[in-house]
Amino acid sequence: SCCRSQASGKVMSGEEHFSSKKCLAWFYEYAGPDEVVGPEGMEKFCEDIGVEPENIIMLVLAWKLEAESMGFFTKEEWLKGMTSLQCDCTEKLQSKFDFLRSQLNDISSFKNIYRYAFDFARDKDQRSLDIDTAKSMLALLLGRTWPLFSVFYQYLEQSKYRVMNKDQWYNVLEFSRTVHADLSNYDEDGAWPVLLDEFVEWQKVRQAS
Repeated sequence: SCCRSQASGKVMSGEEHFSSKKCLAWFYEYAGPDEVVGPEGMEKFCEDIGVEPENIIMLVLAWKLEAESMGFFTKEEWLKGMTSLQCDCTEKLQSKFDFLRSQLNDISSFKNIYRYAFDFARDKDQRSLDIDTAKSMLALLLGRTWPLFSVFYQYLEQSKYRVMNKDQWYNVLEFSRTVHADLSNYDEDGAWPVLLDEFVEWQKVRQAS
């Protein structure tokens, strides 16, 4: 393991000096000949750090690396991001997991991660997220914290929407933070996108029946 000191064989503390050279060598353990960590390398990387690819930690890490595309890390993204995290090996990154998770509890960081997820997850030749990707990303980001999430998910399942645009995506977060679970404070004259107006109507009909 790269964090062991040869003399004592003991695991060094995370304070051990960060090495760009070691960080680059670590990158090449996963990168292909095109100098990009692609799907295969990413799978091995996730295995080595002990995290499932769909774990939200991977999204927070990608945000920290400012990665442009889901499933890929470029050399530049890796070096810049891992340098800012001061990680040049698996153990150091694992020691940052609590820090990465804590970003989700910070309101402004979470908002940034949520907004980042839209561009990260969409096909780069599309301006919107296809609805299945949107649903799985929303489940990852809001599934545990938004009481109405499962109802909203059901609504999307049966709706005519095939894509979600950026404005709708941003507003879903705002809605989840400001509108009560019983929808009592929903302002129909507010500037909500039609998608959310229709969701509220749909849910009120269900509640009434």
